[in-house]
Amino acid sequence: MKILLSLLLLLFFPVQGTAQQPPPIAVYVFYTEECVSCEGILQSYIPALKSVYPLLDVKTFDAKNISYYDALMKLEVTFGRRGDEFPVLFIGDQMLSGSQEIMERLEPLILDYQMKGDLAPSLPPIETLPRSIPSGKTFSVDLAYFYQKGCPKCDRATSLLKYLGGKYPHLQIKEIDLNTPNGKRLNESLSNRVHLPPEKRLIAPSLFVGMDYLTPEALTESNVEALIRKYEKEKKPSSLNVEKGELQKAEESMVERYRSLGLLTILSAGFIDGLNPCAFATLIFFVSYLTLVGRRRKEILWVGLGFAAAVFVTYLLIGFGLFRFIQHFSFLPLFSRVVYFVTILFAFVLGILSLYDAIQLRRGRPSEMKLQLPEFLKKRIHRTIREKSKSTHYFFAAIAAGFIISLLEFTCTGQVYLPTILFVLNIPSLKAGAFFYLILYNICFILPLFIIFGIVYWGVTSEELTFFLRKKAMTIKLVTASLFFVLAAILIVNFL
Repeated sequence: MKILLSLLLLLFFPVQGTAQQPPPIAVYVFYTEECVSCEGILQSYIPALKSVYPLLDVKTFDAKNISYYDALMKLEVTFGRRGDEFPVLFIGDQMLSGSQEIMERLEPLILDYQMKGDLAPSLPPIETLPRSIPSGKTFSVDLAYFYQKGCPKCDRATSLLKYLGGKYPHLQIKEIDLNTPNGKRLNESLSNRVHLPPEKRLIAPSLFVGMDYLTPEALTESNVEALIRKYEKEKKPSSLNVEKGELQKAEESMVERYRSLGLLTILSAGFIDGLNPCAFATLIFFVSYLTLVGRRRKEILWVGLGFAAAVFVTYLLIGFGLFRFIQHFSFLPLFSRVVYFVTILFAFVLGILSLYDAIQLRRGRPSEMKLQLPEFLKKRIHRTIREKSKSTHYFFAAIAAGFIISLLEFTCTGQVYLPTILFVLNIPSLKAGAFFYLILYNICFILPLFIIFGIVYWGVTSEELTFFLRKKAMTIKLVTASLFFVLAAILIVNFL
């Protein structure tokens, strides 16, 4: 009983001079319910950190609340930085924006405060009463706001416009999903009206007010309010009043862009992929073996047609499968961002490896190339050719061989195919016609097959063909490297 009473006394009346617990570290987190990454931070990452660092005092604020959004903007002014993505987190004298930055920097900041023995600078209190007084003016300004589901920057822009909608009750904000056909047509129509360059069209978030346009980077409170003040003095038709002729012109301009850089890039990629040394080596062996077993030129031509048709269908089906798989998960914002980043990295790495292979060819060491078929796959392809070439129904045998060899060769030829598919899906102006571009890509891919078989049909020997292709192999590698770097550059521009 004495021991128990002593413990109770120590618990409720601690001895003077005993080390006191350090004060908690305040953390403010601003989020929105629509933000998918906010859910992961608030429900998983923050609770895990609190279990390790119990001194964390985390307070959360829904930015949909006008008062809290007002407080967020004032904190951003204090910290000298604006967060482009939710969640936005404040700790001490630091501000973190977006789930990636929070997960990378929050724990090191907590450890830094602990190791230095310094207290984290206190955060100003959040006022719960609205401080933004609604404007008493009776003007009406129409804003056309384009967004995409799962877009982190769109979450921030949406919260900003809801905040301004509360501040200016007569503000008319039309929210338009850019992923819908009507959304694309309207965006293109308004872009034509204000004469936007192609690289600024079909992007989100974006805002049109009258004859003015705001990019994602420029979509801030001060810029939007400046446009409100500008158009409250002018009585102009609504930005959303688009005539039928404007919509038709918008469709024509989108189609025209499809035929420019994107189309040229895809056609070039398909043809360069068809010039792949892996595919050529297989073709030369195929033709040589057919000649060796006594096939006539006419039979070789029919074999070429059957083989090319099988390759075309097989690669088209592979492309459709990859397209559907990526499209199925594209609604996940994290998946989309990862795919985008991996595509850029993949294209850049392949460009470097293609340059490396060109150097090895220049030095006369083709066996040291990195982008080529493994030896066991080469043997498997040769065995397939030998087995199928024995068939009396050589046309159907060529189709079967083309199907099997296409699957085996995909580890090599797919090095261009996969980045091109991802390139199409990640460029808004190309995504709508993705299936059409896959077909065009594969038509260009099999063109070298027809050329090779045509050359053989007209009497060029496989030895002469081998010598010519080896002579041009380094050039093909350099062109392929250039293609990879162009794909990576276009994706980086769109990513930023």
